[in-house]
Amino acid sequence: MLIAQTAFETRMLLRNGEQLLLTVVIPTVLLVLFSLVDVVSVEGPGKRVDFLAPGLLALAVMSTAFTGQAIATGFERRYGVLKRLGASPLPRWALLTAKTGCVLVTEALQVALLSVIALALGWSPHGNPPTVVALLVLGTAAFSGLGLLMAGTLKAEATLAAANLVFVLLLLAGGVVVPLSKFPGAVRSALELLPVSALSDGLRAVLQHGASVPWSDLGILAVWAVLGLGAAARFFRWE
Repeated sequence: MLIAQTAFETRMLLRNGEQLLLTVVIPTVLLVLFSLVDVVSVEGPGKRVDFLAPGLLALAVMSTAFTGQAIATGFERRYGVLKRLGASPLPRWALLTAKTGCVLVTEALQVALLSVIALALGWSPHGNPPTVVALLVLGTAAFSGLGLLMAGTLKAEATLAAANLVFVLLLLAGGVVVPLSKFPGAVRSALELLPVSALSDGLRAVLQHGASVPWSDLGILAVWAVLGLGAAARFFRWE
């Protein structure tokens, strides 16, 4: 049942044009545009794509695990889909696990696509793959918890507006394409604690600078994951 529900959730997501635009097309377009056009200044040695690729991998995780999942789950809750599934033989924990599986499958496709495009643009990644996987998994857990919390507590229309607003704000102020060093000191210190900032900074430390394990970024993501998933489990309403 779990595998079947995961496959169903994945098919539904891939058939949704609006979700595909958010989760796949936008990060891809931003990667190509900002790598080829000098729109924003970047930091660090190497080509522009060396700075941009890790940040846009973080954006892809956020768009799927947070924005896309929050919107889809919010409308499923509004239309009574979650209530009906909750009364089916499929356990509720299995339903949430299937949604997480769908997110992971989609992210794997995103990471593969963005990596191929970035490599074609001249990206030269460094670091070890296990650390990158750990960052992506913790980032997924953090954003999934926050997305489910929003979807399970707000009305669907409010979730739609809030999730898209958060996506745009974090795209601009989360260290994805604009270096955090461009912000004033006090503001930068606060922004560095955001999950997307920790994920993009951690991926950049490993893939651009060849760091071994960015413990501080992993710690921030772990805290967000615990808080987000814990709050979602506590306050999520099925109806």
